[in-house]
Amino acid sequence: MPGILLIVIIGAAAGFLATRFMRVQADVPTTVAIGVFGAVVGWLVLRILVAVTGWLAMFIGAVLGAMLLLWLWQRFRSK
Repeated sequence: MPGILLIVIIGAAAGFLATRFMRVQADVPTTVAIGVFGAVVGWLVLRILVAVTGWLAMFIGAVLGAMLLLWLWQRFRSK
């Protein structure tokens, strides 16, 4: 039960912010419903993206990390 309550609270906050950002007038039940369904859709999309791009994100992170270390090495080695 606490999980459902948490989803409703987060969904209500997300729906409130979304309606304000998009400048849409909606009643409270509609705002909460939009937020809850939006939270579910957003969660699913992010889970799929992480699953699909997990190895790619790790590779990009590794390259960026190596570039940072090389930059630091070059910067402090010359001094």
